[in-house]
Amino acid sequence: MPYNQAMSLALLLIPDFALILFGFLLNRFTDWGRGFWGGLEKLIYFVLFPALLFISIAKTKIDFVAAAPALKTAVVTVLISMALAYLGKLIFKPDAKMFASGFQTAFRFNSYIGLAIAGRLHGEVGIAAFGIVIGLVVPLCNIGAVWALARNSQANLLKELIQNPLILATLGGVLYSLSGLLIPEPLQMLLSRMGAASLACGLLAVGAALQLKDVGKNMNLIAYFTAVKLIAMPIAAIMIARALGVTGVYFDMVVLFAALPTATSAYVLAVRMGGDGNFVAQSVTISTLGGMLAIPLWLTYARLISY
Repeated sequence: MPYNQAMSLALLLIPDFALILFGFLLNRFTDWGRGFWGGLEKLIYFVLFPALLFISIAKTKIDFVAAAPALKTAVVTVLISMALAYLGKLIFKPDAKMFASGFQTAFRFNSYIGLAIAGRLHGEVGIAAFGIVIGLVVPLCNIGAVWALARNSQANLLKELIQNPLILATLGGVLYSLSGLLIPEPLQMLLSRMGAASLACGLLAVGAALQLKDVGKNMNLIAYFTAVKLIAMPIAAIMIARALGVTGVYFDMVVLFAALPTATSAYVLAVRMGGDGNFVAQSVTISTLGGMLAIPLWLTYARLISY
């Protein structure tokens, strides 16, 4: 029975990965250009995804006692991944600009893919649980990423965190949930439809952002960062979650969060802060392709050991 459920889980993820592939093909064989895809990414990031997070969390009665072990797991997992990523500087002794840019690829995660899969696994309850987890660790990941790039930038870290739409949507959803107020039906339908649109569009945008050109350059460092993200980080999450007694939907969500490939926004941050954008684009591509294998494998393993 566990084997059959594991196979069903792997098959469940095929449509999401197919959308990523479709996005890659659309970008490859159309002349829509980066202007189109860049605009779509902004719409998703600033409007559609926040709507999905807000409505999913606001409609859910949050049990912070049940969520606390998962939140602790996520924070410790990110800190371990940061420490392992920093070891890469000592092992490979890379160019300073390259390392500062790629450091973030070892622990930042693609929330587009995560929210899509959370919804497929557990519906709105899964999206809400995933949203609570990432609402806590997104600021931590952003701090780590900006810290590494800080010497090349004049960015205001506090301002970036305060204006992060995913953090604002999560906080707003939590506060609305705690208020006990009902969401008016027209508003609920509007936000739900916006959220549904964000899932498909987000996966298409992930595929469109893949860059296969010169992906073999600097492979040693890229492979190291990818191994930290897709192997070490899930292992850490599973071990810590089991030690803290995380179960059910929260166990699935912390494993999913840890197994996700690097966020495509890592490239945007690197370019904006004067980093090595090409190196980050190559890392994101390798991580995303590897994540298509890592996610079902880690989720399957998580399901098997939870029996």
